[in-house]
Amino acid sequence: MFLIPGLPLYTVLELPSFVSDVESLPHFLRLLVDQFSNIEKADWVLFNTFDELEPELLNWMAKLWRVRTIGPTIPSKYLDKRIEGDNDYGLNIFDIKRGECIDWLNAKEDNSVIYVSMGSMAVLKQEQVEEVARALLGCDYNFLWVVRKTEENKIPSTFRKDISTSPGSEKGLVITWCPQLEVLSHPALGCFVTHCGWNSTMESLSLGVPMIAFPQWSDQPSNAKCVEDIWKVGIRVKVDEDGILRKKELESCIKEAMEGEKGKEMKKNAKNWKELAVQAVSEGGSSDKNVDEFLEAMKKEKVIQNNG
Repeated sequence: MFLIPGLPLYTVLELPSFVSDVESLPHFLRLLVDQFSNIEKADWVLFNTFDELEPELLNWMAKLWRVRTIGPTIPSKYLDKRIEGDNDYGLNIFDIKRGECIDWLNAKEDNSVIYVSMGSMAVLKQEQVEEVARALLGCDYNFLWVVRKTEENKIPSTFRKDISTSPGSEKGLVITWCPQLEVLSHPALGCFVTHCGWNSTMESLSLGVPMIAFPQWSDQPSNAKCVEDIWKVGIRVKVDEDGILRKKELESCIKEAMEGEKGKEMKKNAKNWKELAVQAVSEGGSSDKNVDEFLEAMKKEKVIQNNG
C-alpha cells in the first residue's frame, strides 16, 4: 500500500500505470517526467482542479510550490455563464457527429441513457469490445456508445441491427465521436461509463454526472480511486484475471448506478460537486480569485520589465 498526502491508501494497481509498471511505456514515462524536470524553477504551478475538490492534497503541494487552482477549465456556458459565446473548447481532434447525437438524445426520456466513451487514445481488445456490446444489449437502458473509427471493426457484425427494433426507436446509438459537454449536460443522460481521463472526470464532476469507472492506463486508475472512494460519485468496475470487464459485471454496475442505493448516493454527491464547481469559477470563487491573482502578478511583472 502507498500513502500520498491528502489521498487514500493506494494499492500498486491503483497507482498511475507509469508507476505500477515502469517498463510498460518507457517513452510516455520519459515525456511525463521531462514535463516536470524544471518545476522547482517555476514561479507558478496552475492546476485544472478546484480547491474544494482536493484541499488536503493542494495544501501539501503548496508547501513545495506556488500552487493555484484555476478549474474547472471548461466553457463558461456549462458553469458560471459569465462569458457570452464561450460554448466549447474550439478544438476537436475528431469529426463530431453533433446533429445525429443530440437529435437522438432529444428523443429519450430524462435519466434514461448510459453514455460510454473510452476517450481519444485507449485501445480495447476485441474481446473487451464484444463484452461491452453484449452488456449494452442486455441492460434495460438506452445507450450512446462512442467508438472511434479505428476501433469500429471490433464491434460485433450484428450489433447495429440488434439495437434497432424499428425506425426511430433505437435503443442505442453508436457514434465515432460526440460533443461530450453537450452530452454530459443533456437531461436524458443517466450515467457515464468512462476511462477516467482527467478531462472527462472533471467534466463529469462539473456537470453532476455519476460515473462507472473503467480506467485503462496513465493517471486513470488513480482518478478512478478518487471517483469512487473520495468524491463518491462512481463505481469502479472489476475485471477478471485476464484484465477483461465481463458482461455481467458491467450490467451489474449499470443497474446499481441507475437505480441502486449506491447510485442514489452518487447522484446526490454529483449534484453537490457540480454546485461547488460552479462556485469555484463564479465571481469571488476560489478559482476566480486565483486567476485574478495570477493575472495581476503578470501585469506587475510586465511593468517591471518595461521600466527595467
